[in-house]
Amino acid sequence: MKTTISAVLFALLATPALAAGNLGSKPTALPELVVGTGDGFGVSQATYDMETGKSYSLMIKATGAQECAFQAKSFFSSVWLRKVEAGGLEIKAPYLNELEFENAAEAEIFVVPIVPGEYVWECEGLADKGLTGTFIVK
Repeated sequence: MKTTISAVLFALLATPALAAGNLGSKPTALPELVVGTGDGFGVSQATYDMETGKSYSLMIKATGAQECAFQAKSFFSSVWLRKVEAGGLEIKAPYLNELEFENAAEAEIFVVPIVPGEYVWECEGLADKGLTGTFIVK
């Protein structure tokens, strides 16, 4: 993990910013991600395409059919996490480990991707049953 954070910091310091405007405002809304569809092991969308230097919001909803510890560790370590909105709260933190959905609930994440790559997301322990997907950052 130290290497990834170092690589992100190096990329930020060694490369001039190419984005114009305020990255903290007017995010592009990605199609919402619903986990636990169908038999409880389905997802509404498995792949999300993004570009570095653009602001995005993603609403993640859990149906409650299965508990879901939503994880995307390598993705979360390669983005600027602006905030998370959940349960009427706005949470601002430098890093996110997981979002744990024990029942039907929703959370919206606001991010700016920094490092290109393909990043797997999953509900911990349920990827082999279908609760998984990919963030593709170009």
